[in-house]
This record gives sequence, structure tokens and C-alpha cells, in this order.
Amino acid sequence: MNLPDLAHDLQAARGGDEAAQGRIVAALYPELRRLARSRLRQHQTFTLLGTTALVHETWLRMLSARLTQAEDRAYLLAYAGRTMRTIIVDRARERLAIKRGAGQAEQSLHDDEGDPIDLPDRVPREVIAIHDALADLARSQPALCELVELRYFVGLSEDEVAELSGRSVRTVRRDWVKARALLAELLA
Repeated sequence: MNLPDLAHDLQAARGGDEAAQGRIVAALYPELRRLARSRLRQHQTFTLLGTTALVHETWLRMLSARLTQAEDRAYLLAYAGRTMRTIIVDRARERLAIKRGAGQAEQSLHDDEGDPIDLPDRVPREVIAIHDALADLARSQPALCELVELRYFVGLSEDEVAELSGRSVRTVRRDWVKARALLAELLA
């Protein structure tokens, strides 16, 4: 679906046209699946989510957020990437809470020789740290945060981001370097 058709369908969906909403879903579903596969490839060790489950949970959250008010494809994709990230972060927090006993008295696990077993929680902690750094970046530099979501979380190229945002590729490239530097500083 090209941008004029999507804009038309978004306008129709705002007016209550369920067929237009169905066309939006059909147009975005393949991109949402690609995005979900990409996100899960990095975090499958602790999320235990499948691609379809992540796409459906994302779409349900997008519907409950009444995204028919969205302006364009870039906004929808950025929102989808942010929503998937939030779902994965929620899973990371759940994983850490379960590992910590979710309020229960701490018990340690031991192997056959009686040595303590350390279950790795580095990945969920890193996911939460990145999420928190992006939240800080969004407060100070919302455009850079959106760029990170489109480039890293949605997986768009610099050319695609430039086209969607109406900026030059050179500006996108410069902002991408700046965003990465700010995130590295926030994560340090």
C-alpha cells in the first residue's frame, strides 16, 4: 500500500470505516511480522514469545491506542516498534521478578555437587537499561528517539527513514551518529 492509499484509509478509519481498518492491517501485517522476527531474534532467550503472538499483542495494543488518529506509515511503524519494545521489556521485567522470587523468600539453586547455580539475567537487564535510556532520550530529543526506533527497532535503512520523515539522507545519517552517541552516554 502506498502512502496516499494509507493516508486515505487512515482518514476513512477515523470516520469509522471498518473495511479501511482491515486494509491498514493487511498492509502493515507483513511489516509487523518482519519487525517481530527481528526483535525476537535478539531476545528469544527470555521472552518465550513467538512472532505471531508478538504481532497480535502489538496489534491489539495499537488498536486500543486508537491509532486511526495516526498521520502516516512512519508513525505507525515507529509506534509498532515502540510497542514491541515495551512488550519485550515487560517480559524482561517479569523474568527478573520471577528469578528474584516475585516477593518470595530468596532460595538458591544448587547443582549436583552443591555449588550454587547462577541463572543469567544479563540480557533482561540490558533490555531494560536500553529501554530506560531511550525513554530519557525521548524526553530530551524526541526526534532522535524516533530515529532510533525506526532504524534499530523497525529495521529501516537510512534511505527509508529519510523518505518517511521528509529529511535528507545526510541529515538522517548525522542524526543517527548523534543518537548513538547520546545513547552510549546514557548507558555508561
